[in-house]
Amino acid sequence: MVYLLKFGAGWILPPGIFFLALWFVAWRLYKKREKRLAGVLAALVFVFYLACTQFVSERLMGALESAYEPPANPQGDVIIMLGGGAYPDTPDVSGWGTLCSSPANRLLTAVRLQRQLDLPIILSGGQVYSDSGPEAVIAKRILMDLGVPEDKILVEGRSVNTTQNAQFSAEIMRERGLTQPILVTSAFHMRRSVLNFEKQGIEVTAYPADYRTNTRHDFHYNKLKPSVGALDDNVIVMQEVLRAFVTRYLE
Repeated sequence: MVYLLKFGAGWILPPGIFFLALWFVAWRLYKKREKRLAGVLAALVFVFYLACTQFVSERLMGALESAYEPPANPQGDVIIMLGGGAYPDTPDVSGWGTLCSSPANRLLTAVRLQRQLDLPIILSGGQVYSDSGPEAVIAKRILMDLGVPEDKILVEGRSVNTTQNAQFSAEIMRERGLTQPILVTSAFHMRRSVLNFEKQGIEVTAYPADYRTNTRHDFHYNKLKPSVGALDDNVIVMQEVLRAFVTRYLE
């Protein structure tokens, strides 16, 4: 009964309620003998509905996230953690400013690798917008709270996208004679990130984190309910594919 209620709620709340309304419009058009228009509308709504289901999103996201697996015994001389968003004025344990969920998950992986390997960490990420936080600065404070020595933390606070993450991190590496980076970023973001570092002439060891879907996809009818979260995952996949194309062929 609990699962059935969840499934029903998916059709009462947006975006589900909009699909029902548009299918009703398509049915009315059909009744008025506007069959071609009704068919086109119903088909478009159905495609958009599929894009809002976990059944589709977990497969597309899973395919993107499976490009790299965390190595069992990573080897390198520096860890690079890429930023992914921060809030500048939200309260935190030791000050103001917090990381968004994706970079926070990346940081958890990076700090555990640092403790395991005793390597310096390059925190790459600047202030993208006027109301977003200086990511690398905020991440440095959190790393120090977690016990990482300050002399093990290198701040790259100029970059505002993945291309600049790679460019400015490469500059720091060359200045310090570092040549074997372990790259930490979200699994969905790793393929494009590796490509950006390759364009800087740097071969990285990919260590994906912040997974958004499970590797095993069991079917349940609730995965057919429309949800904003599933649509968000599918949009991320499309963005990554488009941006990777731009990085590879146009930049």
